[in-house]
Amino acid sequence: MFPAENLRDWRGEKVIDPNDDKIGDLEAVYVDTATDEPAFATVRVGFIGRHKLVFVPLEGATVKPAAIRVRYDKKRVADAPSIDLDGELTATDEPLVFAHYELPYQTGAAGERRLARR
Repeated sequence: MFPAENLRDWRGEKVIDPNDDKIGDLEAVYVDTATDEPAFATVRVGFIGRHKLVFVPLEGATVKPAAIRVRYDKKRVADAPSIDLDGELTATDEPLVFAHYELPYQTGAAGERRLARR
């Protein structure tokens, strides 16, 4: 996986799918609160005046020059749960992000949230 100390450097990089189709631009990285490792990214998608941030898992992603390639195709990412550009992921919506990608979801032992924005 990627080193977590340089997460801010990724902001604005292109996010592409396995076919090198551009999905959008990386906006933020969410780490797994149990491991402090990058787990999801939000990607800015849409048209001028109609942008939103969609979530995509970083597991299996690779860094290329000026791009981050994720394992999921553009259509699946575009259909993922989203937030407004200035929005936040709610605790209620967090499990939906995992479910969209058919990933297991479990809160911490004391019910802590699984994702934290960096």
